[in-house]
Amino acid sequence: MFTACGVRRVFRTSFKNSRFSRKLFGMTVNFQAPKGTRDFYPSDMAVRRFIEDIWRKVSIRHGFQEVDGPTFESLDLYRVKSGDEIVSQLFAFTDRGERELALRPEFTPTLARMVAQKAAGLPRPIKWFSIPRCYRAEQPQKGRLREFIQWNVDFIGDASDRADRECIAVCVDALMECGLTAADIHIGWNHRELLTQALTSTFVAPDRVSNAYYILDRLQKYDFAARKALYQEQHCTPGECEHFETIASAGTSPEVLTTWMNSWPVAVTDAIKTFEKRLADSGLAEICRFDLSVVRGLAYYTGFVFEVVDAQGQNRAIAGGGRYDKLIEMFGGPAMPAVGFGMGDVVLEILLRERNRLPANLMPPADVFVINALEDATISDQLVARLRRSQWNADHSAITRPGLNVQTSYRSTRNIGKLLQEASGCGARVALILAPEEVSRGMIKLKNLTDRTEAEIAIADVPDRVHGMLKP
Repeated sequence: MFTACGVRRVFRTSFKNSRFSRKLFGMTVNFQAPKGTRDFYPSDMAVRRFIEDIWRKVSIRHGFQEVDGPTFESLDLYRVKSGDEIVSQLFAFTDRGERELALRPEFTPTLARMVAQKAAGLPRPIKWFSIPRCYRAEQPQKGRLREFIQWNVDFIGDASDRADRECIAVCVDALMECGLTAADIHIGWNHRELLTQALTSTFVAPDRVSNAYYILDRLQKYDFAARKALYQEQHCTPGECEHFETIASAGTSPEVLTTWMNSWPVAVTDAIKTFEKRLADSGLAEICRFDLSVVRGLAYYTGFVFEVVDAQGQNRAIAGGGRYDKLIEMFGGPAMPAVGFGMGDVVLEILLRERNRLPANLMPPADVFVINALEDATISDQLVARLRRSQWNADHSAITRPGLNVQTSYRSTRNIGKLLQEASGCGARVALILAPEEVSRGMIKLKNLTDRTEAEIAIADVPDRVHGMLKP
């Protein structure tokens, strides 16, 4: 239990440098959002909805169905997938029933549990997506927060590379829908089974494959001094060091890597060429390339893996995933091939802002702005409510347009010029002006804010007239 002194100590250390404060236990405390989280004001929320709407729209377009699960799960669920070391990275706690729980750091374990529970009754293949909030108890840094939103796409029940390519396709489609191009992003792909064959046939002993993966996952992120220290840490032989340096230089000297790849088993190089051709047939060759450094550090990946990166190398990976054909079995389900990926909103939003790819105004515009110049608000309130509930169709056979987005001013000013500026500021296409002279005759002034024309119309005719002006 917290004591009063304990609460004071928490507030002193956690709620500094905020503009919002209040008195607590006789002292002033300042409140701010917890470290590594975000407040979503209307403009921030509009960006978030823009990203989420694209994720959802593209997923559905590719035949994926939306699912979700609990915000917290049994801590053992994450231990099964990632081992005990994952616990230090989670927001874990013990509930009143002495159960160990954790806020979800990702959705894949929940997905695996859900599939394992109802595998016999689920149609195959299983194509699911989700857009959950996730939590990681890590040190916040650029592109990595403690609370974030992640788009997950999973294709379960198909062992062919068609499922692999479909995951890349839906990922690329969403990024293109956001306004990014092949000049902004690259996708590096690899195949862990093929890579294992290539490594063991050239310079890596079978019992050193995991060490090789550990090194490959870091090669492109380290400079020469850091790589040298990495080789020493992993007890690499001089021959291993030389080969790893060849791989590290592949970004600037791809012909050196090509020469080395020519010594691989023919079956491995043929499989790589076949997949590259299929990517080309799917229109993905320009943005995708085989990349030895992409191994995805998590041990549960079993085959094909890929990462989406900023083409200018200024940000963390935008998305990543691959094959996890053994995971459903780990959670008590049947043997089922599976492939999927995750994309976080934090890095994606940073990239969209840096490349100036966000639309200029994401706030939803109003259809109509009602300006009340009367002493009383009764008629104005009635008109606003009527328009918001109104539905309209051209031939009276079916509703083609639902109720309107209607805004009005809550300021006390009667300055119609200023109120018209407010109407334009919220994106309204039509302004309705209630003035004493017109209203006394049962009329209202309608102003088209696009072409600046205006007309007097009967108040009773407003809904049909406005719907007609706003029709597609």
